[in-house]
Amino acid sequence: MKNLNEILSGLSGLEVTGSKDISVTGVAFDSRKVEPGFLFVAVPGTQVDGHQFIDSAIADGAVAIVCETMPEKPSPDVTWIQCENSALTLGEVASRFFGEPSAQMKVVGVTGTNGKTTIATLLYQLFGMLGYKTGLLSTICNYVDDKKRPSTHTTPDPVQIHELMAEMVAVGCNYCFMEVSSHAIHQQRIAGIQFDGGIFTNLTHDHLDYHKTFIEYRNAKKLFFDGLNKGSFALTNADDKNGMVMLQNTAAQKLTYSMRSLADFRVKVLESHFDGMLLSVDGTEVWSHFVGNFNAMNLLAVYGTAVSLGAEKVEVLQQMSLLKSVDGRFEIIRSPLGVFAIVDYAHTPDALKNVLSSINEIRTRNETLFTVVGAGGDRDKTKRPEMAQEAASASDRVVLTADNPRSEDPEEIIADMMKGVEAHQRNKVLAISNRKEAIRTAAMMARPGDIILVAGKGHETYQEIKGVKHHFDDREVIREIFGVTGQN
Repeated sequence: MKNLNEILSGLSGLEVTGSKDISVTGVAFDSRKVEPGFLFVAVPGTQVDGHQFIDSAIADGAVAIVCETMPEKPSPDVTWIQCENSALTLGEVASRFFGEPSAQMKVVGVTGTNGKTTIATLLYQLFGMLGYKTGLLSTICNYVDDKKRPSTHTTPDPVQIHELMAEMVAVGCNYCFMEVSSHAIHQQRIAGIQFDGGIFTNLTHDHLDYHKTFIEYRNAKKLFFDGLNKGSFALTNADDKNGMVMLQNTAAQKLTYSMRSLADFRVKVLESHFDGMLLSVDGTEVWSHFVGNFNAMNLLAVYGTAVSLGAEKVEVLQQMSLLKSVDGRFEIIRSPLGVFAIVDYAHTPDALKNVLSSINEIRTRNETLFTVVGAGGDRDKTKRPEMAQEAASASDRVVLTADNPRSEDPEEIIADMMKGVEAHQRNKVLAISNRKEAIRTAAMMARPGDIILVAGKGHETYQEIKGVKHHFDDREVIREIFGVTGQN
């Protein structure tokens, strides 16, 4: 419970009507979650406008209302707080209600198209190994120290974020690492968080159904770095053509990492195998359980972040060799007959290209590489042919299938993908809309030593069809087909 005056103290641009000397028992922007004593924030959303539910919130016991537009006849029974941007104010008041938890930890955000989950999760692992209590907010799962919390979005809503961070502070967490999606930046879900650092991974084709243009998508990412203060650091991928753009207007300390050019932190891949690779990180050799140049860059970002946070270089490198792969990221399952299946979350053209490139760098070319891949429904349609093109260009055989079709017909999604397959490639491409049968078909065609990449879903344990989520796990399906159990 907090006093409203305490919550609003220091916040600018607010017009308050009514008493500020009242107790607030909670914060909500969903009227269905309002309980007696709550502060309700009316946020104009992409689907519905929270202002439509003010009366409902008051009926359920809200004692204060934050809104952008005052109603014609405001109720005298509640305190009204008018603001210019209620999405921004939501984050600020949520932070205040939960005691500004981000100011009591070191908080680092990771943004970019690919690599966010891996980098954030590995930082969580690494700082735990270094002896710190740590929190994680990610696509796969949220963690408060070692306690698991379910994850429904890449970046939770502002109330969830600050509540989770308050839990982290309560158990003594020193650090919090979190994924920061472009949607979250644009929708100001990270408002009220005091970041100590930001990491930029890369920028490729994704989410254009939401942002409409690549420039708008890029600018959403850049806003995150624009908002960092001079006491924080901004670590960017110098090998990405948009990497330095992220640093143009930031007040933070500017740092770079690279595989190809001069930078503050550098990495080189010395050896590559399916069970790991030998790296040179800032001139020191380190064995890693990860595979591929993209993972070498992810590990370098982890190293650069740890050093920027004050960790000892030698200790960081020692612990990096013990880091384990993230669920559904280049996860290898071997059949008793010697067929390799690789499950990876690659769901953008660039991510798929990176995974296939890594496989092709390691393989002998005496085996057949099968790629099973689909594309999501109700999302950016322009990347569908690009996904198929990447698969067809870098694989020996391709099976196009369903991913999460959502409300769309899987056959129509596959038809969109087929537009990216050139005429001379069509004889090596199959279309099987049933994802389990697609995986089974690739497995039946594979011979000992062959490789099957199953891309797009990774860690996901469901398939969304016609608005209904059905249990589906690529890894379970593969193990069933292979006749193996557990991890291997």
